[in-house]
Amino acid sequence: MASDEISILVVEDEPAIAELIAFSVKSAGWRPVTVFSGNDAWTALQRFRPDVVLLDWMLPDLSGLRLLTRIREHREMKALPVIMLTAKTLEEDKVAGLDQGADDYITKPFSPKELVARINALLRRKVPDRAKSLLRAGSVTLDPESCQVNIDGSDVEMGNSEFKLLKFLMANPDRVFSRSQLLDKVWSNQLDIEERTVDVHVLRLRKALKGQENLVRTVRGMGYMLSEKDKSE
Repeated sequence: MASDEISILVVEDEPAIAELIAFSVKSAGWRPVTVFSGNDAWTALQRFRPDVVLLDWMLPDLSGLRLLTRIREHREMKALPVIMLTAKTLEEDKVAGLDQGADDYITKPFSPKELVARINALLRRKVPDRAKSLLRAGSVTLDPESCQVNIDGSDVEMGNSEFKLLKFLMANPDRVFSRSQLLDKVWSNQLDIEERTVDVHVLRLRKALKGQENLVRTVRGMGYMLSEKDKSE
């Protein structure tokens, strides 16, 4: 799986529904990984971290709610975006799912368009650098789908590492990230990147931004951030 490919773990015990969900996810440009039981889902989560989990409430072994509880109690998985899928339509069931830690709740039957829209909305909210929406800062526009950066309507050329760095910073504006955090968030799968290399990519990014380089700021003793705010504020 490519490092920047969005993966969706589909946990659904009904083959026909699982197939429909997987088809919808794949059509949206994401990578579905399908399992048919709660225990298989837990095993899958030990091997990789999906960007979103689509979790059926009624499973043959471990219920969706119990699996959700286990996810939320796990130190490395507790922030994992989870959408519950269920035929339960009563308000108290929805409240129970949300109270247990679900980020969203979709009742069956649902349309593929609604499912994709809910996933996109959750990505924008929880992991904005993984969403497909256009990102904007100053006169800079970044399109995650075409991997194109524009300044005032003109295309900007930059390397893949600089693009990934800009995408992450634009998705998380006004937040300071240390070099080690940027290594983990942007280049987690590249073992050859060191902390001092982050500075090199920041310099290259600023050079590529041509007139908008001040968006990427150095916070002395802490790291880097992207901000449109006036430095005097």
